[in-house]
Amino acid sequence: MSTIELKILNKNITVPQYKTLGAAGIDLQAAIDSTVTVFPGKHELIPSGIAVSINNQEIAGYLLSRSGFGLKNVRLGNCTGLIDSDYQGEIGIILFNDSDELFEVKPLERIAQLVFAPVLRPNFLVVDEFSETTDRGTGGFGSTGK
Repeated sequence: MSTIELKILNKNITVPQYKTLGAAGIDLQAAIDSTVTVFPGKHELIPSGIAVSINNQEIAGYLLSRSGFGLKNVRLGNCTGLIDSDYQGEIGIILFNDSDELFEVKPLERIAQLVFAPVLRPNFLVVDEFSETTDRGTGGFGSTGK
């Protein structure tokens, strides 16, 4: 089990916690002083009020949308955020509004999940041809459903 240092950057933010024994992620809050409106088709960068020091090249942090936001057509701006092991700045959360309605983010509202997962960094062997072929080969999108 790794230990990750967590710095609270906004005095109103509570220390994120795993809510159940089976929870894979911790909820991140909106570290804002007043409501932020995300207009349809637009995005806003919302500060989380925390920073982490992973300090382990075999672990990365992944920002994921909260499940309930899918029902509201709100997602992370790039669908998934990546926090590299050497990044120690404040975690920012880009929310994108895919709906036709205004979306309001209230102070301290839970707006994203942070999950830590292993990272594999393989060595690359440049080849002219692969040493083995698969049944799929170079078949692209939809090739296995035909």
